[in-house]
Amino acid sequence: MMIEAKGLTRRFGDFAAVDGITFSVGEGEVFGFLGANGAGKTTAMRMLIGLLAPTSGEATVAGFDVYRQQDGIKRSIGYMSQRFSLYDDLTVRENIRLYGGIYGLTDAQIRDRTAALLARLELEHAAGERVQRLPLGWKQKLAFAVALLHEPAIVFLDEPTGGVDPVTRRQFWEMIYEAAHRGTTVLVTTHYMDEAEYCDRVSIMVAGRIAALGTPAELKARFHAASMDEVFVRLARPSDSADPDASADTSTDASGGTSTGASADASINTSADPSTDAPGSASTGTATASGDDDAGAGDGG
Repeated sequence: MMIEAKGLTRRFGDFAAVDGITFSVGEGEVFGFLGANGAGKTTAMRMLIGLLAPTSGEATVAGFDVYRQQDGIKRSIGYMSQRFSLYDDLTVRENIRLYGGIYGLTDAQIRDRTAALLARLELEHAAGERVQRLPLGWKQKLAFAVALLHEPAIVFLDEPTGGVDPVTRRQFWEMIYEAAHRGTTVLVTTHYMDEAEYCDRVSIMVAGRIAALGTPAELKARFHAASMDEVFVRLARPSDSADPDASADTSTDASGGTSTGASADASINTSADPSTDAPGSASTGTATASGDDDAGAGDGG
């Protein structure tokens, strides 16, 4: 397994931002980390990439221990944060060259991969432009491509499609599929429930716990729901659901079984947005949850 977590916990004083989560992610898998903003997604990701020490529990990423081998983790992963991670005052080409150097690529590798990246994104004409002048969607796609520049085994994407238009969201997910097809493991956090349909497996976090884990089809069947929007609502607001299974406490494992249930109110806005469908996906509504930050973590979702 490329990512394994067992009982992973992070507390801030008496508050458990992440409360004993257990899951695993295989090679080349697109794994969705879903939930309302404030559910603990970003805090969990920060522990996995070596930026935040766990309070307790165990986890390995690309075979490296999150407590003792953070440098090995950082060499093996790409990371795209919620907040735009490139430098606005540098040109597109300068950003690529800078990150290529940080990742330890040779001059020849940087030159060749820069040319390939610009061609793939159709940004040759903008290579000398400052990044601040690019539209948000192009910035996000560029940031993702730069996170893959050193060909990492795993890439972590923290709400990468937030604020972009539906067409760009679709294009971004096509880029995710391409990376996974090349064997890259993708862990993506999102509060857009329709994006769950695009993942191989998803976990849904509620109040710091994994409330459900499995393929989208398995979760919809388990909760007798027509869409992942409905699954999320039944988990986040069990009192609103007529289905007693939706709020039942059960145990979770990485094979797709249900996990420790946790109920919490989440502010949700559901709107139909069929233009965001990924290739081959059925149209679903888009559920978002209000707010931008993990409670206690200070950095989104």
